[in-house]
Amino acid sequence: MARGSLENHLFRRALPLPWSSRLKTALGAAKGLAFLHGAAEPVIYRDFKTSNILLDSDYNAKLSDFGLAKAGPQGDNTHVSTRVVGTFGYAAPEYVMTGHLTSKSDVYSFGVVLLEILTGRRSVDKKRPSGEQNLVAWARPYLGDKRRLYRLVDPRLELNYSIKGVQKVAHIAYYCLNRDPKTRPSMEEVVKGLMPLQDLNDFAIRSVRSHSSQQLRHNKRLDGNWTVSHVEKRNVSNRCHG
Repeated sequence: MARGSLENHLFRRALPLPWSSRLKTALGAAKGLAFLHGAAEPVIYRDFKTSNILLDSDYNAKLSDFGLAKAGPQGDNTHVSTRVVGTFGYAAPEYVMTGHLTSKSDVYSFGVVLLEILTGRRSVDKKRPSGEQNLVAWARPYLGDKRRLYRLVDPRLELNYSIKGVQKVAHIAYYCLNRDPKTRPSMEEVVKGLMPLQDLNDFAIRSVRSHSSQQLRHNKRLDGNWTVSHVEKRNVSNRCHG
């Protein structure tokens, strides 16, 4: 896999991963999980994280390291009971607390990775201030707030991201990270939600430039009106005192 892991591109490279590549990677990884969950004999990945997502030269994502993968529940069983393994920061809370593993555990982990893709932050970062060390806890209040949502976006992108794309990614992450596993979407639903985002071109930087241009024209009109008004007042004053 020519481009290595998603982890390297998000956290270790000097140049930020472009928005389009982030979306392509997220969609490819989502398709991988959906394939595992939808197989005739479902498989739960159990260790979904950025270091296990590898990229080829065209940023197509492939899942790697199936050492912790587990066969999904069979028949009438709703979950698989197993010892808690995986990576801290990605594991679903109900799995950590009970050892009950389902496909929705992977969905939660996908939500964490989607947040990392959106923010450029690690799931757990002890170098950040105490209130920001756990990514999910820090980001959750912003995900449902459209006005504050853009504080989450990786600042290295410098407005080179789709406005609607960010809104939708945040919306998907919000539901994937739901504390109640039953209300999380399936990975098939996540794939359907991510697919239309690949072609959006409503980039934030264009919106800012357009707004700046409109403001500049508005200011010019105001300046022109002030000049005319000032000249008229001066002429009237001259006529009155001439």
